[in-house]
Amino acid sequence: MGPLLRTVELFYDVLSPYSWLGFEVLCRYQNIWNISLQLRPSLIGGIMRDSGNKPPGLLPRKGQYMANDIKLLRHHFQIPIQFPKDFFSVIIEKGSLSAMRFLTAVSLEHPEMLEKVSRELWMRVWSRDEDITQPQSILAAAEKAGMSAEQAQGLLEKISTPKVKNQLKETTEAACRYGAFGLPITVAHVDGQTHMIFGSDRMELLAYLLGEKWMGPVPPAVNARL
Repeated sequence: MGPLLRTVELFYDVLSPYSWLGFEVLCRYQNIWNISLQLRPSLIGGIMRDSGNKPPGLLPRKGQYMANDIKLLRHHFQIPIQFPKDFFSVIIEKGSLSAMRFLTAVSLEHPEMLEKVSRELWMRVWSRDEDITQPQSILAAAEKAGMSAEQAQGLLEKISTPKVKNQLKETTEAACRYGAFGLPITVAHVDGQTHMIFGSDRMELLAYLLGEKWMGPVPPAVNARL
């Protein structure tokens, strides 16, 4: 019998571009490292309020840095990420509540589809500058991920139910208890200890904690397929 899988939780929101970067890296490594990756849809707005943090776009210098950072990270991570034209409207005015409730419903009823549906929502907002707030936008992402129209519609009808609302609230509160002040956070459970790592640029540290090898954001096995 081989060593037991270590559980690694990723708390994320599709409104967060850095969450997408961390998500793709962990998805690339989930079959390379000895880990069980658990995806945890959370609400970044709730975490910001709970911690007293503010979106980087509200501070002009941070916003400008972030725009330049995303351009570099697009190539370094080999992810088609780019800034939406109306950043303020996307991040501050529209938000991601409906999208994250939908992903919560997916996690409850079709967890095998969570990775693909999450990715398609990121592709809409952070690659193609498309909407993720309207029902038809969410359905389009789900169907592009391979979900049937009937399945997607059924889940969409459940996003206002207490079960889904409470689950998203509980997951967001769990992130706060781990010490989150933004997203993504990666929580590694190793040898009876829990380690919370913030951001998408600490994966080398995660590898160290896991006793695994870090081969960059695009490991060779993945790079061969890209």
